[in-house]
Amino acid sequence: MLITIEKVIILKTVSIFSSISDETLAQLALIMTEEELESGEELFAKGDYGEDMYVIINGKVKAHDGETTYNFLGEREIFGEMAVLDPEPRVASITAVEPTRLLRLDRSSLYELMDKHSEVAHGIIRVLCRHLRERIADINSIKAIS
Repeated sequence: MLITIEKVIILKTVSIFSSISDETLAQLALIMTEEELESGEELFAKGDYGEDMYVIINGKVKAHDGETTYNFLGEREIFGEMAVLDPEPRVASITAVEPTRLLRLDRSSLYELMDKHSEVAHGIIRVLCRHLRERIADINSIKAIS
């Protein structure tokens, strides 16, 4: 188990939380829980309803739909940010491709934190915008090939 200061150090290196004060990160660290996955273990499946987002402490996961892999995510990357904000079914499955440790943040804790600290909401908006830009670039490159 990580102690609070270790969680703060990790969170400070994650883009979504990088501009947040150490004091706020310490509050966040106290409410985040740790989870471990074995290689090949599925955390959740496409279509599941979720209300948690995750930060990868170490290890690697893949976002996929069956045999189609969308992305690999590693140390200090986040996933589940859409599910934590919007109660719709998950758009991909997440499976560990090696032993992986995660920090989990649930919806109600995130909303409470965003109410008190607008910079958390700003960080999430930046990440979602970056993901949207990346998907638009993917679509444009597919169109260019066609």
